[in-house]
Amino acid sequence: MKAMILAGGLSTRLYPLTKLVPKPLVPLVGVPNAAHLMHYLKSYGFDEIAINLHYLADAIVEEFGDGSRFGVNLEYSYEPELLGSAGGVKKAQEFFGDEPFVVIGCDEVTDMRLDLVLDFHRKRGAIATIGLVECEVVDQYGVVLVDEAGKIVGFQEKPAKGTELSKLANTGVYVFSPEIFSHIPPGTFYDFGNQVFPSLQAAGERFYGFEARDAYWVDIGTPNEYRRASYDVVGGVVRIPHAIPNGIDPSATVAQSVRIEGPVRIGPGARIEENVTIVGPAVIDDGVRVRRGARLERTICWKDADIGENARLRDAVVGTRYAVEAGAVLVGALVAPEA
Repeated sequence: MKAMILAGGLSTRLYPLTKLVPKPLVPLVGVPNAAHLMHYLKSYGFDEIAINLHYLADAIVEEFGDGSRFGVNLEYSYEPELLGSAGGVKKAQEFFGDEPFVVIGCDEVTDMRLDLVLDFHRKRGAIATIGLVECEVVDQYGVVLVDEAGKIVGFQEKPAKGTELSKLANTGVYVFSPEIFSHIPPGTFYDFGNQVFPSLQAAGERFYGFEARDAYWVDIGTPNEYRRASYDVVGGVVRIPHAIPNGIDPSATVAQSVRIEGPVRIGPGARIEENVTIVGPAVIDDGVRVRRGARLERTICWKDADIGENARLRDAVVGTRYAVEAGAVLVGALVAPEA
């Protein structure tokens, strides 16, 4: 079966972390989230996967290759100019064939049962089905209204608290039948949320929402949600296929005087020096160096970051190869090289 990972955007909401790290390579517990998604899709039989590229495309191809090490066949669709979510899928139309297929954004972290979504879609002869989860607070999400049969009857985009008409959020997990392509013009910027979906709903098409009860879902495209997903994986709230969520890698070097509290992942080749304190949930990726006397609370350090002596970090995210100065205090900060 076939699927597509939408990965063409710039992920500006995570700047500066994503200035030099393209969106699909943003790590979740040390592994690019798009790699997690390939394993996730593969676990449901989706082993032919397309991914669209725009920003820093060469780095993505170098990392993922032909997809074989993830158990999938990977095909790239290059976009010299961004085409939007629907436009990007339209460009890859020939890849999909004549069977229903899945589309998922590379920011999504979920354990939604794709087999159930696909079965729901097929039984209703749907053109499009959106995976939905119930959220207590929906003011940062696209809200979807459905009738008793699951047919979509309306939308709200990021409704102010107290004005929402539904608690069902659009997860960015979609199933489409090939008929969807007749609703997307070729060679132009076109978006599912702003253009395709409202037109399907207004026309009364076979357009449904699948309520994925008890499914976990986070969109890691914002700093707060990125932190939340990372903490949830390390803390065991959600399980990601093939991930090592916590613990100390055997190749890491951790001084005897290091104090670790709560769930922490320390990756291969990391070096944690004397009198360091790490309070979890926290993620220390491959090759990170944490120098003597530093204190890290609920902090995420990407590959090869260097944390200076006696630095104090809380709810911070430190980007790839970034050096935090000795004695620095970072609270709720995102820091990364920008050139």
